[in-house]
Amino acid sequence: MAPGSVDLFRYDWRRLGGWNLCFLAGTVLGGFIAWRVIGITDISLSPRAQNSLLALGVHDFSGLAPRDVFSWHGLLTLKGCISIIVGGFLVGFGTAYAGGCTSGHAIFGLSTFQLPSLVAVIGFFAGGLVATHWILPWLF
Repeated sequence: MAPGSVDLFRYDWRRLGGWNLCFLAGTVLGGFIAWRVIGITDISLSPRAQNSLLALGVHDFSGLAPRDVFSWHGLLTLKGCISIIVGGFLVGFGTAYAGGCTSGHAIFGLSTFQLPSLVAVIGFFAGGLVATHWILPWLF
């Protein structure tokens, strides 16, 4: 295993008297409280973004994510299965392969002038551009 990486299956979650689990629970609870207090249930998209999504076959703009793709019904379609399951697998694989998440590399890694983080962030942006301009139009 690479230095600085974490093997989740051999990680001792009880270390430091359970503070790791408290942090995890606090993260979930904080997200829930923020959702209830702020109450954002819908986002506004520009007409240009709506037209681009309509061209891709996304018609439902209510909620925080397009329900045409990100719903239980959407999961049973080919594009929904690829978007949710394959996309989630690729995000997890990429995080493990890059040795950290997007925000970790972009915020902490770049602020400490880490060359691997710069390479990872360039890869994240390049992957996003490829997915937006080639994979999504092909998929939808």
